[in-house]
Amino acid sequence: MQLIRHPANPILLPDPTSDWECANVFNPAVIYHNGLFHMHYRAQGLDWISRIGYAVSADGVHWNRMRRPVLAPLDGTDSRGIEDPRVLEIEGVFYMCYTAYGREFSGNGEPTHARGGILPMIARSHNLITWERLGPIVRGEDNKDHVLFPRKINGRYAALHRRWPDVWLAWSDDLLTWRESDMAPIYGPRRDDPNAWDGKSVGSNGVPIETEQGWLLINHGYNDDHVYKFGVVLLDLDDPTQVISRPKTAIFEPEELWELRGDVPNVVFSSANPVVDGAVYVYYGGGDHVIGLATCRLDELLDFALKG
Repeated sequence: MQLIRHPANPILLPDPTSDWECANVFNPAVIYHNGLFHMHYRAQGLDWISRIGYAVSADGVHWNRMRRPVLAPLDGTDSRGIEDPRVLEIEGVFYMCYTAYGREFSGNGEPTHARGGILPMIARSHNLITWERLGPIVRGEDNKDHVLFPRKINGRYAALHRRWPDVWLAWSDDLLTWRESDMAPIYGPRRDDPNAWDGKSVGSNGVPIETEQGWLLINHGYNDDHVYKFGVVLLDLDDPTQVISRPKTAIFEPEELWELRGDVPNVVFSSANPVVDGAVYVYYGGGDHVIGLATCRLDELLDFALKG
């Protein structure tokens, strides 16, 4: 089982005429809504600070983008950038999970990043353009790769997040309060397997896909060679802390020159996998520089998750 790259790749490039997205565009969120693909992508320009841009497409390949970002740094908590969005809809409201990287450290203990810190943030929107910041899942730790489940589970919101090097599950009643007692680890790197592609770190990609057999996740990981690859995990529908299956074989890895090189080499990083007409559209950043698309059939991916 391997994802198939789209022949039009890369599908989105930096804009050399722009001040804020002339260097890199990568790691997009994509949601399919009202017959259109809506993309929120991370971009860097002349100041190397990440902002979130917006683009729309009828076919998921050719994009029209807004001239200005829809989410940009606001204060000291995100002054160094807004990164790696994941967007979904729950009960008619859109939510974005993103990482705020700032010069100010929020929480107890020592700063996590060069005298500053990061926050796994959630924002809310009713139109995919204007966003209201709700707050972080946790404070004071190196925690990112967070994504909400696309519906409430047993009446509560649920989110995956990454306490390095493991993936955790968190519960909330209102998306504002995330108690430590409502968090638990799910899975981690395959540390005992010297040949594992994900032997050092793992993290979540796009929004979990609901199937009759369970929550289907596309995830990422790497081992000591630090080459990012994608895999698959299947979680129980009612209790997502329970892993039903987790094939050992990766389904995608850097191969193209623009994936092997770039601002950061040997990186394919996805935060979007919408399902449209039975096809899974996996959007990803290549080399932290451009955006690519790879696809597969949902039934084939689920079959691999169960039997691979």
